Amino acid sequence: MRIAIVVGETSGDMLGIGLMKALKKQYPEATFEGIGGPLMEAEGFKSFVAMERLAVMGLVEILGRLFELLKVRKKLVKYWQKNPPDVFIGIDAPEFNTQLEYKLKQSGIKTVHYVSPSVWAWRSNRIHKIKKSVDLMLTLFPFEAKFYQQHDVPVTFVGHNLADSIPFENRAEDARHAFHLDADEKVVCLMPGSRGSEVEKLAPVFIQTAELVFKHNPHVRFILPAANKVRMQQVEQLIKEMNPNVKIEVVDGNSKTCMQAADVILLASGTATLEGMLLKKPMIVSYIVSPITYRIMRRLLKQDFISLPNLLAGREVVPEILQDQATAENLAQAVNERIEDESLIHQLQETFLFIHKQLKRDANEQAANAVVNLLQGAKSKPVSEFDSSRSDDG
Repeated sequence: MRIAIVVGETSGDMLGIGLMKALKKQYPEATFEGIGGPLMEAEGFKSFVAMERLAVMGLVEILGRLFELLKVRKKLVKYWQKNPPDVFIGIDAPEFNTQLEYKLKQSGIKTVHYVSPSVWAWRSNRIHKIKKSVDLMLTLFPFEAKFYQQHDVPVTFVGHNLADSIPFENRAEDARHAFHLDADEKVVCLMPGSRGSEVEKLAPVFIQTAELVFKHNPHVRFILPAANKVRMQQVEQLIKEMNPNVKIEVVDGNSKTCMQAADVILLASGTATLEGMLLKKPMIVSYIVSPITYRIMRRLLKQDFISLPNLLAGREVVPEILQDQATAENLAQAVNERIEDESLIHQLQETFLFIHKQLKRDANEQAANAVVNLLQGAKSKPVSEFDSSRSDDG
C-alpha cells in the first residue's frame, strides 16, 4: 500500500502524523511519500520537498512564489502519474492541492482532501472544481460537511484531533510551574503565526503591544512560542532590532504549554485559535495581509467572522482585530481588558466546552476509516448534527 500525502504547514503536519499512525493500524506495511513535515518524517514519511516551501498565505503573497510552486506541483503530478499511489491525500494547502488532486484524479488515482477550504465563507464557486478533483472530502467541522452535502460532494465529518488530545478540563498549574510563575502573576502568550510571512507582519505589532501592556501593568509577563527553529531565529532577530522596553521570553515550540500557562492569548487567526478555545482561554485574534489581498478578500468574504471560535459559536465570542485596526494600541487595549476582567473566563468556558464536546470524535481513526472505506468502495457516512450526547472523555 503506497499512500501519497502533501501538507503545507505545521497544522497539516500534526494532522498528517495522526492519520499516518491510524492508517498503519489497518495497513501495517503501508509506505508514505510526498511532502510532509518533521513529525511525519519522524514516522517514516519520505518527503520530496521541504514542507516550508509550501507555507505561504495570501493571494498576492502566493504570486511571488507562483513559479516555484507550479514547478513543484508539475513534478509531483508527473511522478505519481508514472508511479501511481493507491490513494492521494491532500491535507489543507488548498491552492496547491486542489489542482494536484484534479490532475491525479483525471489519471485514475483516488483522491482525498483533508481539511476543507473555506468555500462556505468565500469564493464558493470553487466547489465545482473541488467536486471534479476529489473522491472524498474530510472536514473538521460539521457546518463544512453540510455545505458539501448540499453540493453532492462525498464528505465525512471527522472532528479534530486537537479536540481528542486536549481534556475537557485543563489545569494551568503544571504549565505555570514549568515557567516558574507566581500564583498571582499574569501571563500573555504571543503567537504571531507559523509562517514566515505571518511573523513578518504580526510579530512587530505584537512586540509593540507587549510594550504598551507592560507600561500599563508592569507585573505582566510575556511568552512567545516559536513554531520552529527558523521562526524562533526570525522572532529573536526582530526583538534584537526593535529592542523593546519589555522582556519577551521566546520559547522553541511548546505552544500548548505556553497557552495553558497564559491568562490571555494574542494570536494570529488559524489553527492556534482552535487550540486556545479547547484550552478554554480568553484570546484576541489578529491578522494582517497585503492591502490588495485584504481588499479582495473583503469583497469575496461571505461570513462575518474569520476565527474558528466565532465561526463555531455562530457569534462573536473573541475579538477579531484585523488589518488596519490591528495596531498596538487597539491590541493592547483588548489584552488589558481581558487581563483585568476575570469574569470573561467563566463566560467563555461554557461555550468553549460545548463546542469541544462536539469536536471530540476520535478524528484520526475517523479519517483513516473514511480513507479505507474509499479504497474498499464503501460510501461515506452521512453528516450528523452536533450531538450533545458526546459529552464524556471516552
